[in-house]
Amino acid sequence: MSLAHTAAEYMLSDALLPDRRGPHLKGLRLELPIDRIIKFVTVGFPLLLMSLAFAQEFSPGSRISCFSPSNFTIRQAGYVDSSCWDSLVHHEWDVAGNYKTKSLWTHKVLPYSLLALAVLMYLPTLLWNYVAAPSLSSDLLFIISELDKSYNRSIRLVQHMLKIRQKSSDPDVFWDELEKARKERYFEFPLLERYLACKQRSHVLVATYLLRNSLLLLFISTTCLYLGYFHLNIFFQEEFSCSIKMGLLRDEIHVPDLITCRLTSLSIFQMISFSSAAVYLILVPVIMYNLTRLCQWDKRLLSVYEMLPAFDLLSRKMLGCPINDLNVILLFLRANISELISFSWLSVLCILKDTTTQKHHIDTVVDFMTLLAGLEPSKPKHLTPKAYDDHP
Repeated sequence: MSLAHTAAEYMLSDALLPDRRGPHLKGLRLELPIDRIIKFVTVGFPLLLMSLAFAQEFSPGSRISCFSPSNFTIRQAGYVDSSCWDSLVHHEWDVAGNYKTKSLWTHKVLPYSLLALAVLMYLPTLLWNYVAAPSLSSDLLFIISELDKSYNRSIRLVQHMLKIRQKSSDPDVFWDELEKARKERYFEFPLLERYLACKQRSHVLVATYLLRNSLLLLFISTTCLYLGYFHLNIFFQEEFSCSIKMGLLRDEIHVPDLITCRLTSLSIFQMISFSSAAVYLILVPVIMYNLTRLCQWDKRLLSVYEMLPAFDLLSRKMLGCPINDLNVILLFLRANISELISFSWLSVLCILKDTTTQKHHIDTVVDFMTLLAGLEPSKPKHLTPKAYDDHP
């Protein structure tokens, strides 16, 4: 019998989680994986296009090619190119004969607009990092620590029960004390459950998270409007008519009124405009899907931790509207599942529990580990008063 108890003690000792004191959880993720992907795309993509635009701008050669008159010298032709690039205004006459001008300044400010776009898209991330991340970090540290500690307390409780059972000469007295402890809820540690219940009444994290994604949708909509209004208007215009008759050249007869110029970098401009619009439009349903996850609970994570004593948010039907801080915390617990050492143990116990509930009434990890340690989870039938009445 002592050999069986020794094996049970070894099994329970192996089930204990290592004590993580001091600096730990350094790799705590304060951004969901999908949020990190959205951040890298919304910020990194315009920076990538900006580097391409700057490389084109600082490359040797002119950004435009003007068809100067044949009597112009090389220096005069170079002056035409630089002057038309500086003004970048298209001159034309409409059908009614009216003189019109159209600015093509979008070509000139393209790299800087991409830089401004990257900064604008990073603002929601800054909002999250400075408003929500500090409190979320403390919440996750406390909850992860308490979940692992609750698991360890349950294992140590079974170890203590095993020692008491060994020392008890009267098994009937032991089972009476055990049933009294269950009735008085001595096995329950309700601090974590009450803390999570309080988080259901808090809405700071969820409001910040909604604001972050709403700002992203707003900035993406603004970007698409900007591309549609300013870029689409000149998207296919490769040539424009430039006027250099200004200043000292205003009264020169040999200078033509308009000179035709061609934009040599139009293909890069078109590629940047089209790819930006396509990428940001694709991100819209991704962000919408990300927001819909706040409308449902991660019940699989909760059901696993229902094995812990006094962690019955599901069985007591304590979950109400999912749009609160608790749901946000559960999403980040799922993202930091590698830091929850107890999750893998409890997941295995949940699977094993489903195969043993036909013979035994098992609710918590205490019941299951009690069974594995060689003790009945409830008072044996041969020790019940009915059994004594049948066998006086």
